[in-house]
Amino acid sequence: MNEHVLLNPAEKAAQEALESIFQCLDQGESFLLEAGAGAGKPYSLIEALKYIISKKGVDLTRMHQKVACITYTNVASDEITERTGRHPVVLSSTIHSFCWSLIKDFQPYLREKIGQYDKWAEKIEEAGGINAQVIEYDLGYRSITDERISLGHNDIIYFTKALLEEKKFRDLFTARYPILFIDEYQDTSTDIAESIKTSFLDTGTGPLIGFFGDHWQKIYGDGCGKIEHPAIKVIGNGANFRSVTTIVDALNKIRPELTQAVRDPKSTGIVGVYHTNDWNGDRLTGAHWKDDLPEEVANESLTTLRKKLISDGWNFEPDKTKILILTHNALATKQGYNNLASVFPNNDQFIKKEDIHIKFFADTLEPVCIAYANRHYGEMFNYIGNRTPSIKTHADKKSWAKNMDSLLKNRSEGNVGEVIDHLRQARRPRLPDAVEKREMELQRIGDQEVEEESGSVTRLRKLREVSYREVVSLCEFIDDKTPFSTKHGVKGIEFENVLVVFGRGWNQYDFNQFLEWAGDENNIPQAKWDKYERNRNLFYVVCSRPIKRLALLFTQELTTSALSTLTNWFGESAVNSLPLGQ
Repeated sequence: MNEHVLLNPAEKAAQEALESIFQCLDQGESFLLEAGAGAGKPYSLIEALKYIISKKGVDLTRMHQKVACITYTNVASDEITERTGRHPVVLSSTIHSFCWSLIKDFQPYLREKIGQYDKWAEKIEEAGGINAQVIEYDLGYRSITDERISLGHNDIIYFTKALLEEKKFRDLFTARYPILFIDEYQDTSTDIAESIKTSFLDTGTGPLIGFFGDHWQKIYGDGCGKIEHPAIKVIGNGANFRSVTTIVDALNKIRPELTQAVRDPKSTGIVGVYHTNDWNGDRLTGAHWKDDLPEEVANESLTTLRKKLISDGWNFEPDKTKILILTHNALATKQGYNNLASVFPNNDQFIKKEDIHIKFFADTLEPVCIAYANRHYGEMFNYIGNRTPSIKTHADKKSWAKNMDSLLKNRSEGNVGEVIDHLRQARRPRLPDAVEKREMELQRIGDQEVEEESGSVTRLRKLREVSYREVVSLCEFIDDKTPFSTKHGVKGIEFENVLVVFGRGWNQYDFNQFLEWAGDENNIPQAKWDKYERNRNLFYVVCSRPIKRLALLFTQELTTSALSTLTNWFGESAVNSLPLGQ
């Protein structure tokens, strides 16, 4: 116990959680580390892996076994690999890559199952059936030829879940990976999470499983969220190494069941809450915009608050301050893709890349163009994958350069349609089958809208007229290269100062209603609990990003009940009306 004398409160809380993890590893007990924002979860994960290496590394090596560590991003996976010294008993991988490594050798099984999968029925029929094609997984686009079947991202999860139902597969899994760590467990596919519970935890067989994450930080729609099971020991990490006492005190009021201790109890900062209830003009109407400020007034409110915060000592340089705007149309105008945003009825279709064209632009085409412009040709071909032949001769090189230079010109000067038409002709890179199919459908219908055409075709016709520079702006926004951001891309990141703008326009978010419910959770209708958690988690994530200063701006009108919740959390002196139009 003497070593705790020199530890600050956050270090002491983190060490206690780590000792509980070590105990579970020694006893062969599965566990779940619930680590709130700023708790140093990556450190706990790395230390747990190092503990396994020191205690069991020799035995695992001799048995040709590994610890599988599943992460949510390639960046996180690479970091784990580096911080464990690239030790051979640690396999760090994203969930899709890991699942593919497990199932790729079961080719006959996959060919049989894919023939029974209704989502493949149309493609299989068009290709003339399944023969002896090689099943592969590259960019995550579904396609089928006489020689190959390329699986989509969702297919990987589907077939892994199916194989986990087979005892032989489960035994092979456990023999190869007697310990399985899952990072950011709350974002794991619900299907995979349920399969792990039923295949391993319910049966008392399989690997020792360590879940690392925080179900209050589940802000992606397809994640499993909270995981509960009698076979799992829950370990709370009550540390906060990120934020000063002023901010952590507020977080503890928002989430009293996981009280956090700060690194420096004497540290101070600033928390301010600003509402626009005293503005007297007409507010917006409509299902998703009701009670919000008109766009020009919302922009005025942000400008007014920025000026006030600057006078209070805030530094709005991008490396110091992050502005998180949780209302989208105003942000689209500010970021330079408002025409693109107007094409889609649902913001998630472009922000979360649900539209197949936007997904191709953001995940493949933009990285390819940026890599080519920077002369990073190896990186360019990594993004292209095996869908396009590489450069083999000098003639190939000249042809590629001509095509790519034309692409960059269209990217800079043309509209979306001109970029797509160039790619359809040059096929460098090739369009995904789904994009090509939709383009052909639009080509068949023509330039004029017809009564029977689908909504996706109508949107594509409008999208093709948008300047491709707006796509570039959107992709830069998604990749977090600007001072502004929405919820996507901010989890796990910290900033010295954070200004959050809460408004309407997101079809799944209503922060006034959330604050009303948070004041008395007993009054939340059971059917609305998922919506409450979705709003609560996003609110918690954005409020827990800053190190020193936090400001919340509500462009949406707040009720007395909602204001009361904010006052209870942040203090009466912190909640103020923002003067507008004066």
